Amino acid sequence: MSGDLPSVVALSGGVGGARLARGLHLHLSPGQLACIVNTGDDFEHLGLYVCPDLDTVLYTLADCHNPGTGWGRRDETWTFMSVLAQLGGPDWFRLGDGDLALHVERTRRLRSGVPLSVVTRDLCASFGVASALLPMTEAPVRTLVHTREGILEFQDYFVRRRAAPVVTALEYAGATDARPSPAVIEALASPALEAIVVCPSNPWLSVDPILAVHGLREALRDRGVPVVAVCPLIGGRAVKGPTGKIMAELGLEATPAAIAAHYGDLLDGMVIDETDRDWASRCGLPTAVAQTLMSDDARRVALAEAVLRFARSL
Repeated sequence: MSGDLPSVVALSGGVGGARLARGLHLHLSPGQLACIVNTGDDFEHLGLYVCPDLDTVLYTLADCHNPGTGWGRRDETWTFMSVLAQLGGPDWFRLGDGDLALHVERTRRLRSGVPLSVVTRDLCASFGVASALLPMTEAPVRTLVHTREGILEFQDYFVRRRAAPVVTALEYAGATDARPSPAVIEALASPALEAIVVCPSNPWLSVDPILAVHGLREALRDRGVPVVAVCPLIGGRAVKGPTGKIMAELGLEATPAAIAAHYGDLLDGMVIDETDRDWASRCGLPTAVAQTLMSDDARRVALAEAVLRFARSL
C-alpha cells in the first residue's frame, strides 16, 4: 500500500462486489478505500496467470469494465481468441485483446519475483485507481467445488460448465497454510479505519475463500470496528451468479436470515433490500433496509452512503 490511511476496508469477489466497491470508491476521498479481493478463483490459463476477481474490481473502479457482462473490458476486441479458435486451441475462457495484455504483463512480473500485491498496486496506478486493491494472500489458495459429478476447479465449474453441476460442498485448498498479504495486515492496522464492509458477492464462492485464509477472519473480527455485510439476495434471488442455486443445493433457504447465519459472529450488522424489509427483525442482528440493486453509479454511491451511515450507527 501507499502512505494513504484507509477508513474503510471492503471484502469483494467479482461483479456484485465490484459494484458496491465502485460506490465506495466514488463516495470516499482518494486513498480511503482498501478492498481485499478474492484470489481463490485465480488460475493459470494459456501459460498466463489470470486473476478474474481482481481484474473485475480493477476494471469496475477504473470505469472501463463491460457494462453488459460486468466483467472484461468495455469495447474489447477479440482477434486473439478468434485466431486461437482457428488453431484449435482452448477458447472456453474468453480473453479479450486488451485484457490479454494485462495478463501478459502480470505474468511477466510475477515470474521475475514481484509479489502479486505489488503488481496489483502498480496496475491500479496505471489505471488511475487511487483505492487500494489487495489480494487476500500472496500464497496460492484455490476454490474447489465438490459436485455430484466430482471435484471441479473453480473455473471449470463456473465458466466451462456454467455452474450447472449440483454443488455438495466447497473447499479452499491451501487456505490453512496461507497468511494474509502484508498489504492486508497494513490496511487493517490503519488508525483511520471506521468500518469493514462485506460486499454482496457470493458468500461461498467469493467471500469464504477470503475468510478461510489463516487468521484473516479473526483479524477482521478483532479489529474493533463495525463489520457490515450487504445481503447478495433480493427477494430470494441473486442479481447475478449462482448464489441462490448453491444455497438450495446445500439445503439452505435463500433468505437474508440464512446469509446472516452463514457469516455468524463476524457481523455486527447487515443491510437488506427494501423488497425484503419483512426480514429485518428476523436476521438475529441489527439490520438496515436500503435499495441494494445497483443499476448505475448513482445507486452504487447511494448504497455505499447508506452502508457507511449504518456502520457508524453501530
